[in-house]
Amino acid sequence: MGIVVLFAAIAVVIAVVSVKMSPLDKSKVGFRVEEPYLRSSLPTSKSAAAFLVLGNQTGEDDRLIAARSELSGRVELHRHTQDANGVMSMSKIEEGVALADGESHAFARSGDHLMFIGLDAPLTQGQLVQVTLVFEQAGEIEITIPVDHNR
Repeated sequence: MGIVVLFAAIAVVIAVVSVKMSPLDKSKVGFRVEEPYLRSSLPTSKSAAAFLVLGNQTGEDDRLIAARSELSGRVELHRHTQDANGVMSMSKIEEGVALADGESHAFARSGDHLMFIGLDAPLTQGQLVQVTLVFEQAGEIEITIPVDHNR
């Protein structure tokens, strides 16, 4: 009887582990953040920008619709664009950023980025900043972005 119970317990453990590791697992852990950093242009700046590569491996398409942090009054999704005359301008991304399953989106300098507006204090090299990313489907995801003024 004891051996039957032992084999039944092992079978349950194997079944649970294989379900959790399967591609059908649609948990929030399916978002990948690579190379994140945050910087301001000057020590006295009241704004800063964060850059990172955000990958979606959740099993479904999603859209990043907002971000927030206690570091600043507002965090907005922003985009740099260049007009026909070569003039760069920055604007808020009102529609959010689509992230298809299996795809990544780069938030990079001179492109899309997270804009922190209304900093209360200067950023210090190596400081770790908590940021909440808000998705249409997955809801809220907490990430940490280090301050790196050297990149």
